[in-house]
Amino acid sequence: MAVRLKSVITIPIHRMARFPYYKSNLYPCTEKLLRCISSTPRELQGAPLKPVLLNGFQRTLLSIGAAAMAVTDPTRHDMVATLGETTGHKALVRIHQKMLQDEEGRLVLQDKPRISSSTVNLPALRSLPEGTLGKCYTNFLDNNKVTPDSRCTVLFIEDVELRYVMQRYREVHDLFHSLLGMPTNMLGEVAVKWVEALQTGLPMCAGAAIFGPIRFKPKQRSKYATQYLPWAVKVGSESKPLMNIYYEKRWEQQVEDLRRELNISPFMI
Repeated sequence: MAVRLKSVITIPIHRMARFPYYKSNLYPCTEKLLRCISSTPRELQGAPLKPVLLNGFQRTLLSIGAAAMAVTDPTRHDMVATLGETTGHKALVRIHQKMLQDEEGRLVLQDKPRISSSTVNLPALRSLPEGTLGKCYTNFLDNNKVTPDSRCTVLFIEDVELRYVMQRYREVHDLFHSLLGMPTNMLGEVAVKWVEALQTGLPMCAGAAIFGPIRFKPKQRSKYATQYLPWAVKVGSESKPLMNIYYEKRWEQQVEDLRRELNISPFMI
């Protein structure tokens, strides 16, 4: 049995029960549609879900609804993820091409590694010496009380290769934070989004980088304009593509050596 929402999209009704309901100010039809595709943590690392096929009208409606909810509540990571999927096709094609042109990037596409608590031995990484990538990564996870299992599964990208590229981008996002030395506060997130926007061209990243500072307080705006923004633009423009790195093969590498290899300038306060 399936439920049809105003002839917009058909989703099996048994899937609706697995997704939480979120209150919002959107029209009921749009909220019901978005509720159907919201992801819960236990859905993220199981067997791959089949992609939800959308026509042009459906994709546009979903993009508008997801954008509205993401702007209203930036903590709705499922809506941010949905927006990235429905607007990022051209950017994902370019990322995929760049990865194919790079020896290490090609290996990532060939092996398609996943980053989760079931695929990465986090306790082993925690035991690595300070200064290694693995130790830096787990320090970031522990200090910010986040988990690699929190990333939404890609649902709205049909092409298998592009779907993996988007999934990979999500799963290495915390590694970007670790490499860049950026916290998860608003300043740090916007800085990382600038680097991601310049490197990937994903509209979702560009939107977050441009409109994120609207929420800054006066002191934050000053730091952003004089320190974070110039540094993020420099790193995003001059560093090597972070998506091309096979991080799982570099856990024991000194993070400072990797930063030099990737031409990541240190952030100076």
